[in-house]
Amino acid sequence: MKENNIIQIKSYEFALNIITLYQKIAKEKKEFVLSKQLLKSGTSIGANVEEAIGGQSKKDFIAKLSIAYKEARETHYWLRLLTDSDYIDNPVSNKLTKDIVEILKIIGSILKTMKMN
Repeated sequence: MKENNIIQIKSYEFALNIITLYQKIAKEKKEFVLSKQLLKSGTSIGANVEEAIGGQSKKDFIAKLSIAYKEARETHYWLRLLTDSDYIDNPVSNKLTKDIVEILKIIGSILKTMKMN
């Protein structure tokens, strides 16, 4: 994969948005447990994408990207939970949910393609 591909860009930008959200929840809502889980999984997606790109083999690439996919699913869970418990406002939640669903689709498509080849 080439440098600065779409999943690198989207996962990095998503991580920045998650960091901002975590800071807001911690400051305004004084909630640290659930939001910390969101922070961990939401920033881990991009880290695992980077590891996948630096993978030493196709198998390594698929393994790391599969972890990124799992982290994205976990992030989606924490977003839903924080939204439904009123820690995140709907406009923010809608944007981040749209972003994470897009990331899941991209990673899923890459994994499907890689496994077929």
